[in-house]
Amino acid sequence: MSEIIELNREIEKLQGAEDLFFACYSDDVPQNGGVCVKHKNEQIAIFNFTRRGEWYATQNMCPHKQQMALSRGMIGSSGEECEPKVACPFHKKSFSLKTGDCLTGEDYKIRIFPVIINNGKVFIEVKSIG
Repeated sequence: MSEIIELNREIEKLQGAEDLFFACYSDDVPQNGGVCVKHKNEQIAIFNFTRRGEWYATQNMCPHKQQMALSRGMIGSSGEECEPKVACPFHKKSFSLKTGDCLTGEDYKIRIFPVIINNGKVFIEVKSIG
């Protein structure tokens, strides 16, 4: 019983934090895929990289052609370091899910956001979104 009370207190803290927002439930995001959520005027892509046991969030807009498409991109790993990445579904520009850097040599970068999973809920840290 005390574990449930402690977990509920933790969830209340997360929901009350000004720089976190509840994005969706973890079951809403397909395994090894992504979804798009909206926070204020920003579209955010959330990725459930189950093969790695990791979650990522980035801006949804691909900077190459300014298309809101990254949440529909393919996720995978790149290079010797097995860098987690997402590839835009339109022109295959790949971006690191850890740093936001473009991995295909162009001078593009995407914003990344920390993700917290708690009790089946996905929270995104959005300090930098106005």
